Amino acid sequence: MNDPPHFRAVTYNIHKCRGMDGRSDPDRIVAVLRAVDADIVALQEVVGPGGSLDHAAYIAARLGMHSSLGENRRLRGGAYGNLLLSRVAPRTVANYDITVRGREPRGCLRVDLAVAGRPLHVFNVHLGTSYRERREQARLLLSAEILARPGLAGGRLLLGDFNEWVRGPATRLLSAELQNADVKLHLGFGRTYPGLLRLLHLDHIYFDPALHLLGMELHRSRLARLASDHLPLVAEFQW
Repeated sequence: MNDPPHFRAVTYNIHKCRGMDGRSDPDRIVAVLRAVDADIVALQEVVGPGGSLDHAAYIAARLGMHSSLGENRRLRGGAYGNLLLSRVAPRTVANYDITVRGREPRGCLRVDLAVAGRPLHVFNVHLGTSYRERREQARLLLSAEILARPGLAGGRLLLGDFNEWVRGPATRLLSAELQNADVKLHLGFGRTYPGLLRLLHLDHIYFDPALHLLGMELHRSRLARLASDHLPLVAEFQW
């Protein structure tokens, strides 16, 4: 009997493609993602169409993947936000406003996919930097508008840059609803950021019982340590 279908997902804050050397180079991000070879790619801090740069379209085209951009604000005249790349075409795309008053605009991008014939709802998020902000954003994520939305059959996968390096309000609230992929258990260490000298754990992956986590890895190639201040956090799942 064949093993149940499995897939790879990665979350990666690409920092507007600006590397640790201060140079903006989307080709380095493309090379890192090719080495990761994930089926689902959740990127944060992505520059999109409308300005002088369109990293979203460029990266998607170079990788030959379907692209869904959730615009959260404008940056130098162009769209800016979270990007979801996938090998299969999206069925539904929605971008939810999770901005807390007085703070930077933030959003949660939801992309519905059919993976191995089953529905998978992928949520790509970049939370805020303050304690109160993340608490309110976690509550918004768990609302009936987003993660608890009626009619979401199949699996749910929530991943991104949560800006939370301790077990804070977002971690506590989200872990009560979803399973939190334990980086310390799977990687042997609990710090993933910044890439050159890991001091904190900002990037997280949550999933529900429809999915089984097979393993995780932190992609720490020499190029990855240069291309962005974050490193790609990769997880492999099966139904």
